[in-house]
Amino acid sequence: MLTIYHNNRCSKSREGVCFLENLNQPFEIVHYLETPFDFNKLSQLINILDIKPIELVRVKEKDWIENFKEKQLTDAQIIQAMVDFPKLIERPIVVNGTKAVIARPAERINEIR
Repeated sequence: MLTIYHNNRCSKSREGVCFLENLNQPFEIVHYLETPFDFNKLSQLINILDIKPIELVRVKEKDWIENFKEKQLTDAQIIQAMVDFPKLIERPIVVNGTKAVIARPAERINEIR
């Protein structure tokens, strides 16, 4: 089953949900701001995405600029920053078993179906 990590306040995330609804197959919505990631779960997701942790960070987000922008951080510190400040996580993320994409644009979901 497909899972979308979703923030309803984000238009790109809402587009991802709409795209999934049009596929006419079941999917799960995880509101990751309400049910935040722990370190291990986020690390696993980054591995499935096959990206570096910094590639999942919204570097223009206020929390990043104010707290982390000028610092040299390890991958573990970047992951912990996203755990502590979940708004830093790029969205939407769609997972299908052992495959995942950052669904920007939403059509990227087709890559993991």
